Amino acid sequence: MLKIENGHLFETTEALDFSWVLHGDGCVLGSGPLNIPTLAPQTSQLINMESSPWFALWSACAAKEVFLSVNVKQRHETRWAKAGHLLASAQLCLPQKNGFVPSVIALSSSPLVCERIGDNVTICKNNAWKIKVNSQLGTIDSWKVNDVELMSKGILPCFWRAPTDNDKGGFFTKPYDSRWREAFLDNVSFHSSQFSVKELPDNTVEFSTLYYGVPGHLPKPDDEASESILFRVKMVCRIHGSGDVVLDYEVNPRSDLPPLPRVGVVFSAGRSLSHVTWYGRGPFECYPDRKAAAHVGVYESSVEELHVPYIAPVECGGRADVRWVALRDAGGLGLYASAHGGSPPMQMSASYYGAAELDRATHVHRLVKGDDIEVHLDHRHMGLGGDDSWSPCVHEQYLLPPTRYAFSLRLCPLLPSSSCHDIYRSQLPS
Repeated sequence: MLKIENGHLFETTEALDFSWVLHGDGCVLGSGPLNIPTLAPQTSQLINMESSPWFALWSACAAKEVFLSVNVKQRHETRWAKAGHLLASAQLCLPQKNGFVPSVIALSSSPLVCERIGDNVTICKNNAWKIKVNSQLGTIDSWKVNDVELMSKGILPCFWRAPTDNDKGGFFTKPYDSRWREAFLDNVSFHSSQFSVKELPDNTVEFSTLYYGVPGHLPKPDDEASESILFRVKMVCRIHGSGDVVLDYEVNPRSDLPPLPRVGVVFSAGRSLSHVTWYGRGPFECYPDRKAAAHVGVYESSVEELHVPYIAPVECGGRADVRWVALRDAGGLGLYASAHGGSPPMQMSASYYGAAELDRATHVHRLVKGDDIEVHLDHRHMGLGGDDSWSPCVHEQYLLPPTRYAFSLRLCPLLPSSSCHDIYRSQLPS
């Protein structure tokens, strides 16, 4: 049953129009008006799902996720709003009626070309794409498709964000910002150890490493038991002939660290990949504890428009519960990223202003754009708080304690003909 309630104290719903939209994996399955009898103030109406106008579409749908949105708009112009003004909106995730069966990617039987020259390992496939891995840094150094640079700086773990005003708030209790800086979370350097690469019988290439995250002013630790190590991150990367790259991370922070700002990865995408499409919450910025009004859907934006120009630069422009994101250039080439396996949806941001630049600049006009796009894909992101602005007030369920985290990501190159919906609904052979 679906309950529609008129919360007004004096107004009926006579001057309101109700409508519905049904989405499956971000695609519109159907929409139409919703016939609701006029509701008196403080009354409600129950709708039986089986007799609803969307039931047949819902029953026949084989999507991974189905969302129902109900919208309420002003029918006539008033002194305070134009006709068609959105008065209220709600979204529900409906249970699956039919089991979702992903399509399995058919991989080529021809092997990948894997060459090791000095500190670099190059993996390519028929000159369609080329990935260069730096064995000293233990990360992807470059990723090109048709000579277009998709990734221009290595993908590395990331646990820092530019502090918000709430992060800096503290009177009787030390603010998160101060605790983070005292723990050197604003300046962590990652050193690679135990790097290995191997070609597997299934025509994939796998490389792995163990990252040690230490304060930036300290040297690389001599042994894995060093007290200077703040983070130990195990990473396994498998590169498939399709161009798909699957990254598995296991993060183990030092137990005496404060709550973490974020747990995820960061990389630099080519500056030309300025068009962003994502399937997640939007269209405006939203965070784990500020997302109720942001509906799940497929949205588009430029990297420029994702940035929110707060007068004092802070962490901004994030999008919550992102299933997949695509960054493309004007010709349609680009990079796709999604959570993989059993990992939950991501927190995503993409900006010409990196976290270090947002932290450095004291006023919006002092921000300096970088040479590329800093992309964050977070497994978890700490809430923003805001019960007040003078104490650390992020609710406990939105804090990230320094405990073990494990997550997986899937990346793949995009051609102009590539469909993100099809990629999302596909899976790699197990």
